[in-house]
Amino acid sequence: MAVVIRLQRVGKKAHAQYRVVAIEKKTAVGSEAKEVLGQYDPCNKETAKQINLKLDRVEHWIKNGAKPSETVAALIKKAQTAAK
Repeated sequence: MAVVIRLQRVGKKAHAQYRVVAIEKKTAVGSEAKEVLGQYDPCNKETAKQINLKLDRVEHWIKNGAKPSETVAALIKKAQTAAK
């Protein structure tokens, strides 16, 4: 099956947080992921603390055929520029 890197919503009703996960494409929204690759907190006022990714694991999954969603691809670019 195809593996994708996408966001998985966690957190409270008015304070959304997301996990960046590697998961099979056709699995349900709330199902268990293969691996948690990081987290994204859009409600955090400090932009440096919004994105927390394991970039080495993200690159590993992409090299093995996983495709990131559009949103996750943008988050990866932001995290890579912040790391440099």
